[in-house]
Amino acid sequence: MGLLTFSINVTLDGCVDHQEGIADDETHAFFTQLMDEHGAMLWGRVTYEMMEAYWPSVASGAVDAPPALREWAVKLEAKPKYVVSSTRTDFPWHRSHHIGGDLRAGIQKLKDATPNGVLLGSGKLATALDGLDLIDEYRFLVHPRIAGHGPTLYENGLPSTRKLELISAQPLRNGAIAVHYRRAR
Repeated sequence: MGLLTFSINVTLDGCVDHQEGIADDETHAFFTQLMDEHGAMLWGRVTYEMMEAYWPSVASGAVDAPPALREWAVKLEAKPKYVVSSTRTDFPWHRSHHIGGDLRAGIQKLKDATPNGVLLGSGKLATALDGLDLIDEYRFLVHPRIAGHGPTLYENGLPSTRKLELISAQPLRNGAIAVHYRRAR
């Protein structure tokens, strides 16, 4: 069984708006390596639709992009992508799959079938999955910014405090810090 790892950009005040992070080669290299370490990607519908609207064009070369972004896009194109949605069932982007019905059962089945683990990149979905005790690890890229607005990490709350063990913390040259935590069980 693979682990479910929640990974997202976050500012010092907890903002997870994708436009608030530092988007440079170092950041993209971090997320490309993280994606390489996992067997599949997992998103909610809204995140999927945001990704689907841009990254396939970068991967195909239809959109001009720096090498680090193109590398991410090409690898993302090849990676299995799973989408949790109760409102949409058709996901035409290459290697995309729908997860519907019972959330706990669907995600547990995905974890069981993905020995290299699943990388989760949707904040609202993370709240739901954390509420079901399905997230095993957290890999946050903490940016040296205070956004002063939302959306924020776990803004809808959790049923209880999550105790975590620090696995690693690595500063990046751009001032962000890559932190890796595992659930303390």
